[in-house]
Amino acid sequence: MARVELLDAASAPLTAQRYFAGGDPGPIVAALATVPELLAPTLEFLGAALGDGAVATRHKELAILRTSVLQGCRYCVHAHTAVALDVGLGVEEIRALHGEVPVESGFPDVGERALLGWIDAMAGATGPLPDDVWEAVRQHWPDHVLIELSVTIGATLLLNRFATGFDLPISPAVTVRLESAGLT
Repeated sequence: MARVELLDAASAPLTAQRYFAGGDPGPIVAALATVPELLAPTLEFLGAALGDGAVATRHKELAILRTSVLQGCRYCVHAHTAVALDVGLGVEEIRALHGEVPVESGFPDVGERALLGWIDAMAGATGPLPDDVWEAVRQHWPDHVLIELSVTIGATLLLNRFATGFDLPISPAVTVRLESAGLT
């Protein structure tokens, strides 16, 4: 049970109604609808930060899922494990992102391993990034990718705290999907 009221189409303010027009918009929108003046700008920012951009969808999902795992956000880990499957990540890659197997076994590509080291440093550490992490990622990734992914990581951190702090419920459909892939 969420710690805050999750609005539905009948209880949402008039200015939030459009987000419910297609049915249940999910718990993030249902919670944000209680403060309708934040709903549109927050969703616009999240759409830009997490959605299509110059960075490949695969790499955005690496950043989102790995950040969520590092932050221990049950809701986001479940939701983005399903998304990771949808965008073509393999079960071994997902297990590596979850920390269940070594990163090397899921990611043979040295560039992606460098990216994951950078994501770990960005999402899980405080203070400046270690020079060795920065030097490793810069060998494989241009500025625009790292800048876009840093915004993705920041937006994910915001959602991790939001979902964890309010104990947002995981969709039963997501749970079934992950169980069928052996990822519970």
